[in-house]
Amino acid sequence: MIPAGFHDLWSTDRAAQNAAYRQFMAATAGPVDWAYVVWDDVVAHLAASDNHDRAIAGQLLCNLALSDPEQRIRRDWDKLLAVTEDTKFVTARHVIQSLWKVGLSEALRPFLLDATAQKFAACASHKNHTLIRYDLLEGLRDLADATGDQTIRPVALNLIQTESDVKYANKYSKIWK
Repeated sequence: MIPAGFHDLWSTDRAAQNAAYRQFMAATAGPVDWAYVVWDDVVAHLAASDNHDRAIAGQLLCNLALSDPEQRIRRDWDKLLAVTEDTKFVTARHVIQSLWKVGLSEALRPFLLDATAQKFAACASHKNHTLIRYDLLEGLRDLADATGDQTIRPVALNLIQTESDVKYANKYSKIWK
């Protein structure tokens, strides 16, 4: 059964959409039993014409990974990553800042760590690569704090060591001090 208010996530009424966004982000901060009921609809909205819908879909999908024992997120990862390349950087950034939540699922954590490392390397030629890298590293820090997983820190520090610009390497290092 589709949860009440779900369709308001895609409303053109921004007040209704924002209320639904807050409701569903809070609800999916922990496991939910209805994740697969809405999954395909959320994935479809990753390609919506409205950038708000794309941002909401990306953030919600990251949260739903906690309720994804079938690991469907792996199947839909390329669609999710496409939003991290959105023409509207604010939309991309909202999703980038949520990617770490996929790693809250212990089963998906190795996948997320690998995917983060790939994204970190691949974004070097992007206009806003320093912000993207900062957000990815901050996400890893959030994941480490949320899970207590001691294997995350070395991954992040290795990524920081790949940064050739000392100014940014120092900035990124401050996240982990």
